[in-house]
Amino acid sequence: MNPRRILALAGALAAVAAAAATVVVAAAFAVYAVARAYIGAAGGAAVVAAVFALVAVVVAVVATRKAVPKGGKAAPEPTPAERALQFARERPLVALGAAAAAAFVVIRNPAIVSAVVSGLIARNVSSGDK
Repeated sequence: MNPRRILALAGALAAVAAAAATVVVAAAFAVYAVARAYIGAAGGAAVVAAVFALVAVVVAVVATRKAVPKGGKAAPEPTPAERALQFARERPLVALGAAAAAAFVVIRNPAIVSAVVSGLIARNVSSGDK
């Protein structure tokens, strides 16, 4: 974008902001004038504050609500390996500690390695028959 276009965009944004501020002030005065006729000056000010607090709450709710996808399929459940990798990415020091603990257990009891390997081989053989 060239500088002239950026300045024109900034000017248009400032004009919209000024118009919005004018509308808010005019609306506040109108609400105050109507409320003052019924409940006095202090009550009118309170009504203006309440009305614009309600407007602020509605705007905040609309701005912060989450989008809900229409229909469609839900995301598939991640596999245990994917969850482990995600955990390792989010908390690398904890994952490093868990890996060190697993290495310590494997060094102290090598039979665990043979049990895990035989379990993986058996699963691969049984899934190959399908």
